[in-house]
Amino acid sequence: MEQQVRLNSEAIVTALDLEPHVEGGYYRRTFQADQQPLVETVRGQRYLMTSIYYLLTTDSPIGQFHFNQSDIVHYYHLGDAIRYSLIFPDGELRTVVMGSNVIAGELLQLHVPGGIWKASQLLNGSAGFGLISEAVSPGFDFADMQMGDRQKLCGEFPEHSALIEQLTIE
Repeated sequence: MEQQVRLNSEAIVTALDLEPHVEGGYYRRTFQADQQPLVETVRGQRYLMTSIYYLLTTDSPIGQFHFNQSDIVHYYHLGDAIRYSLIFPDGELRTVVMGSNVIAGELLQLHVPGGIWKASQLLNGSAGFGLISEAVSPGFDFADMQMGDRQKLCGEFPEHSALIEQLTIE
């Protein structure tokens, strides 16, 4: 009889071979479209698509504000819900929650267009973690990502200063 391993953040990090991400949380690239021609972008050649696992935990509960050039589709898997804060170029703030409670309006999938400032935050729950995947097109490259600078973001979006201060590092 197999012994059941308790599902917790440490077990998931180990099982999925995740490593710390610069924005917070943990990740691992799981796919890149090697069998397709590379896509030419203004920033250089990129894979047509890439995909990662991304995990937030009680020890690393925030994915800080950052900006990606590519479109990203997020897929919720398991654990606690995750709140996403999206700031659009015109200053519009949109907040959504990814999680399993679709009846309460939580999303299983979330599309974030390239060019949007995005942050994520693990919501309190019993699991102590939230696991998603992301599909990125054109494929993710760290050269296409910009971490949010608190002072610059607060200057650009002063109406969201309190949120920006909460979801960035000085």
